[in-house]
Amino acid sequence: MLVIRRDAALEDSLWFLEFNTKFVRDQRQALDAEVVAWSKGVIGEDLKPVVISGPSGVGKGTLISKLMEDFPTKFGFSVSHTTRAPRQKEQNGVHYHFSERSAMEKDIKDGKFLEFALVHDNLYGTSVEAVEVVADAGKRCILDIDVQGARQVRASPLGATFIFIRPPSFAELENRLRARGTETEEQVQKRLRNAKAEIEQGLSSGIFDHILENDDLEECYRNLKKLLGLDVIPDVCRTSQATKPHLSMNHLEENEDGRVVVVDHKNNKFALDVSCIRGGAPGRTRGLKLHPLSNGGDQTDQFII
Repeated sequence: MLVIRRDAALEDSLWFLEFNTKFVRDQRQALDAEVVAWSKGVIGEDLKPVVISGPSGVGKGTLISKLMEDFPTKFGFSVSHTTRAPRQKEQNGVHYHFSERSAMEKDIKDGKFLEFALVHDNLYGTSVEAVEVVADAGKRCILDIDVQGARQVRASPLGATFIFIRPPSFAELENRLRARGTETEEQVQKRLRNAKAEIEQGLSSGIFDHILENDDLEECYRNLKKLLGLDVIPDVCRTSQATKPHLSMNHLEENEDGRVVVVDHKNNKFALDVSCIRGGAPGRTRGLKLHPLSNGGDQTDQFII
């Protein structure tokens, strides 16, 4: 249910009251009680997060670094949470959000984490809010996580793009791991066992939207950029913010022919478009648009966000 607050700034006026979303159903089952949830509506570009997975040594870290270097204003990393103690020179909120175990366990139970795992008796995870903070900054969030984490994110309402990076062969992956020369034979064998399981799950699980083979790094990087739409004109769900309307604090709304219409202080009308929305509680609902109306009629050649 869309709820519009009167006498509020545009950025704080649109809210969704959720009754039967996956998050609400999961919380209802976990708490054995009636549950509803609120999600703040965000007018703006639908910046779909990107989940990139792949076995150790496949080169996904290098690919992500190239994206961050070439497109610093387009992409950002979420800061993960962990219950382990900070190491030397690690800063809270920069390297990790260092959390008390009881607090993190409660947030996980409350559905506030997209993915989490227990590693060496410590919890690690990506919170919904950590991803939303990147989107609030106008960037696409990149999540570098394993297949287990990707499976959890896929089951969430995040609506990400899922990409798996595979090696040309397992033998080549082994060569790359050994070429590092930084690990013992026991460590290499452990990484190889984990990599084999990651590849099998990544190729057969149905989690991933795209699978890229990293035989040649530059070719793989070109294909990655193409998948992310970095070489094409944005579509109707991704538009410029240059003409974003500035509605007054006293804007009002009305229902006109079954549509939600927002009227600004100059009596200009904008129809609210929800065709590209995604997300929802416990995060934001993103991708709302304002469609300008002229003399009570539609202007279908332009979308404003």
